[in-house]
Amino acid sequence: MFTRTTQLIGHDGFRALQEARVIIFGVGGVGGWCAESLLRTGIGHLTLVDFDVVDRTNLNRQIVATYDNIGQSKVVEMQKRLLTIYPEADVQVIERQYNAETAASFDLSQYDIVVDAIDMVDCKALLLYNATHAGCKVFSSMGAGRKLNPQHIRTAEFWKVQGCPLARALRTRIKKEKLVLASKIQCVYSEEIAGDQGTLAPVVGVFGMTLASMVIEHICSKKS
Repeated sequence: MFTRTTQLIGHDGFRALQEARVIIFGVGGVGGWCAESLLRTGIGHLTLVDFDVVDRTNLNRQIVATYDNIGQSKVVEMQKRLLTIYPEADVQVIERQYNAETAASFDLSQYDIVVDAIDMVDCKALLLYNATHAGCKVFSSMGAGRKLNPQHIRTAEFWKVQGCPLARALRTRIKKEKLVLASKIQCVYSEEIAGDQGTLAPVVGVFGMTLASMVIEHICSKKS
């Protein structure tokens, strides 16, 4: 299955992907595409965190959503999907929201990489703070909603993200709560001015795949 991946990144790089332990918070529009991209590239240990169920309104953009699984747990359905692609993978699920009440139940130190695809500012700020202090490498998605054109998508360190209302609100929250991040966080964001409403699959898909590529590059660069 991974012959072409190994040809591209080498045996050491592929072994690093197989051994890496990655946890993704949020498997909706961005997180779902990220999870599948990571698995198809060879990530061997993947944990998916989400408390939500598949809704009819998710059909236009979330890779996990179909008419057949409306009302079902997103993480369970995503786990099923991923294991049909790579049955030998270690794919774990946690059906829980990450927030101030549940944060202590997550042992982030057991993961090499944390991927943040959470929408809610308070939960997002707490995760970024805790993950960096747990020694994890963190990759985060800023706002993908109400965007139309994936050509405006960029990557930058968290404090250098520009033109994103979610990043701005998140930085304000972090400063207000005096949450000093322990390490730099690489982000994917869009410079496009947001529209009135809605979210499109091409935008969230590119967001998720860009996050996945950043994770893969980081893992493989450590073995180069």
